Amino acid sequence: MKSLFRFFLILSFILFFIFNYSVKSYAIYDPTSKPNNIVGIHILFPSELADAAKLVNSSGGDWGYVTIPIQASDMDLQKWQSFMDNARKYHLIPIIRLATDGDYFNKISWEKPSDYDVLDFANFLDSLNWPTKNRYVVIFNEPNRGDEWGGTPDPSEYAQILDYATKIFKARNSDFFIISAGLDNAAANVPGQSIDEYTFMREMDQAVPGIFGEIDGLGSHSYPNPGFSQPPLSYGYEGVSSFKYEENLASYLGNKTLPVFITETGWTDNQIPESVQANYYTTSFSSIWNQKEVVAVTPFLLDAQSGPFQQFSFLSGDGQSQKYTALQKLPKIKGEPELNNYPLSSPSDVISPALPTESFNSNASRNYTATVSKAAKTFFKWLLKI
Repeated sequence: MKSLFRFFLILSFILFFIFNYSVKSYAIYDPTSKPNNIVGIHILFPSELADAAKLVNSSGGDWGYVTIPIQASDMDLQKWQSFMDNARKYHLIPIIRLATDGDYFNKISWEKPSDYDVLDFANFLDSLNWPTKNRYVVIFNEPNRGDEWGGTPDPSEYAQILDYATKIFKARNSDFFIISAGLDNAAANVPGQSIDEYTFMREMDQAVPGIFGEIDGLGSHSYPNPGFSQPPLSYGYEGVSSFKYEENLASYLGNKTLPVFITETGWTDNQIPESVQANYYTTSFSSIWNQKEVVAVTPFLLDAQSGPFQQFSFLSGDGQSQKYTALQKLPKIKGEPELNNYPLSSPSDVISPALPTESFNSNASRNYTATVSKAAKTFFKWLLKI
């Protein structure tokens, strides 16, 4: 009788876990398989969503994209669920780029991320209701530059972080769509400072063979280099068409054709007149970035306000730039992404009603995980002794 009770208890426990995990077992879909508005914009703050929507969902467009970084010290549930709710309200598809701590405008070297950072990001981002089924996440930024990777670029370390991120995010929810970091397409091989992006990609694959076959999308920073100033039809390993060379190499290394996300690009006001930039953007979207494999193009930057990024800004103190107007008037299509239809309390700027109001604490996630793990081990020990 005791053994029979034990059998049914173990069976019930197994069925409980199978049911719960099957409920949460989803999978990404190919965004190129559906009508897709590739036009997007890079923003720095959630408050910019309304302005972003006016730009990327204009001229017949709907469900354009926004790329936004989230820093390790900024995992606030209330803030970021409000961002997701408003992205849904304004019909914007979020691309979240992971970032370590630092100042966007004054940073000599960004901190090198750790596995703990990745775990915290995975736990936090999985706690949010996303507007779309695919949860697009870019794993950090330009790691082939030393100032973006703790002072010294290391393709082996980045490949291992990317490999870990792919596994840990997918373990949380298979709707996470993992995108590699956009690389600096103008970086040269300077020991201890920077690594050419194609050399960097090859060394990534040497460190973690097949890494480009594990991820879901390829991030690209197809800037018009050298000098953020080259015409769009200047084809080459640098420039706005550099994503093609990156994609070809990633496909060769990973034996897999990856959809491309151009999360940064743009010309500098310091060298190129805005009227010329307006024509450059029109040409690039209509003749270069209009490839089937390109899912999104989010030029950098909607509103720099001030500082070194002002040269790329689409908005300024004087209002809308000529490149803003050109992008706004660009003919677009209505995107039809698969959506998550979670309930909202009102059609205005809202926060999901069931959301906890306290800020996310990165240490709390580790303590919670440890507590659950310890409890599970204790339960299994007790179960096996019955």
